[in-house]
Amino acid sequence: MCRFVIYKGTSPVQLSHLLTRPCHSIINQAFDSRLRLDRRRPMNGDGFGVGWYDTVYDEELGSQPCIFTSVTPAWNNVNLTRLAEKIKSPLVFGHVRATTAGSLSLDNCHPFVHGKVMFMHNGGIADFHLIKRRLQKDLPDAAFDMVQGNTDSEWAFALFLSKLPDCNARSFTSEILRKAMTDTIAALNSYAEEFDITEPSLMNFCVTDGESVVVTRYISSKTEEAASLWFSSGTEFSEYAEGGHYKMSKADKRENIIMIASEPLTFERADWMEIKTNHMVVITPKMNLLQIPIKDKFYVPPSDPAALTRRTEFAQEKGLLNPRKTVTTSDKPAQNGRRPVQAH
Repeated sequence: MCRFVIYKGTSPVQLSHLLTRPCHSIINQAFDSRLRLDRRRPMNGDGFGVGWYDTVYDEELGSQPCIFTSVTPAWNNVNLTRLAEKIKSPLVFGHVRATTAGSLSLDNCHPFVHGKVMFMHNGGIADFHLIKRRLQKDLPDAAFDMVQGNTDSEWAFALFLSKLPDCNARSFTSEILRKAMTDTIAALNSYAEEFDITEPSLMNFCVTDGESVVVTRYISSKTEEAASLWFSSGTEFSEYAEGGHYKMSKADKRENIIMIASEPLTFERADWMEIKTNHMVVITPKMNLLQIPIKDKFYVPPSDPAALTRRTEFAQEKGLLNPRKTVTTSDKPAQNGRRPVQAH
């Protein structure tokens, strides 16, 4: 299935340091995922997309994000490599696609955009064909007319836009984005209940207005594990050895960089922390990171032993959960003569 990565920093990053140079970048994950087992779609070769915001606001150009998408495999697109070397941005969304629903077309490539708002999805809405007409009925014209493709992901974005007080507003607070995301998940769960859909939906959504970022790791189940999601933060993300071996450095307590990814971009276990299932991560404009539980009927409190025994088979079979494979030390160079830690 799909993979995405989010970068937010106090300083702009060159896109190549996220997309093309790291040996385990999202582009390389598209064909060589060390932490995934997908029996159906072993490669994310059904298109890709990258979205970013300009470092300096230009009144003539507006505040909307820039988007580059293609239906070619990301690792084979020379234009992506060229652009990545010449573009910098403090907020970047990247997505590689392995489609199991919707046609192979530019309209179906993430990120999706409306005005200032940019949106991506990793997962799937169960039996979406059953609830599609019901969802469409609830959309205002502005949200309905936005949809160009035919995927569950883009219709979920339209639903999200319908939950905003004004989807054409010039700015949103992180609280507004957070509430709209919570309401979107609640609506999708309501549709599933209305149509007696029992298979869980995997809803790793991410949205930004260019200032705040809201990301969910969510599944509509109390017993199954959600699609994988990780975050890393620090003061510098840089290459420490030849061959694209990157690490996150923490020179002090500041959070100059926050990255969120379906799969870690480095092999250093200490760089990444797993986001809890059925939780929402909010990155504020001031670079504060909040992890907030989504408290609905599928929420399991940490004090409940069931929180530690969620089954992994459902998400693994869909290629959306890392199977805890170990990366061998031969994959990584030693740092300062020390044996590198093993990723899991």
